[in-house]
Amino acid sequence: MRRALIIEAARGVILREGLGATRLRDIALEAGVSVGTVTYHFESVAEILNEVVVLETARFYSSIIEAVDAELDPVIGVRMLVEPLFDDTEAVGDHWRLWSDYWTAVARKPAVAAEYVARIRVWEACLTRTLRRGVEQGVFAVDDPSGLALKLAAYSDGLATQLSQHAPGLTPRIALDWMWRFIQLETGARVDV
Repeated sequence: MRRALIIEAARGVILREGLGATRLRDIALEAGVSVGTVTYHFESVAEILNEVVVLETARFYSSIIEAVDAELDPVIGVRMLVEPLFDDTEAVGDHWRLWSDYWTAVARKPAVAAEYVARIRVWEACLTRTLRRGVEQGVFAVDDPSGLALKLAAYSDGLATQLSQHAPGLTPRIALDWMWRFIQLETGARVDV
């Protein structure tokens, strides 16, 4: 119970202050517990960030992935996976800010994420399954579905980073259009609406 409270509090502090400015005492204050309680459950802010990203991943993607895995049409499945990434909402902005902080932390210390990989790369894994279904159905011309899923994850992450940095002229609608073009180029199938 306290562990979940601390993770939720950390999410709020990280979103408000950024990971670089977040300290254990800030998280403790937000959670209404002592620093000792925080350190009893977690060794560092980096460990807390891992748990925040796991929570964020589950909240943001679980219902999407469940729906995509139940969808028989792989083109619709790809659209269901990609469109939510570029909604112009506060929730999507928060999602990408958390991920941006996470990427920065992992770039500095790759071992930070090692044990969490399977729990946080769920979008990419679902996209791989969806691309494979499309190949099996003859809809997608893709030699390496997992390689393409990684490429599309990298491209969407880059677009999201540019959006969060307010790149001049880039909007969520434009980013989504670019994703559709890239996916069409890589799969040989039209996926935009």
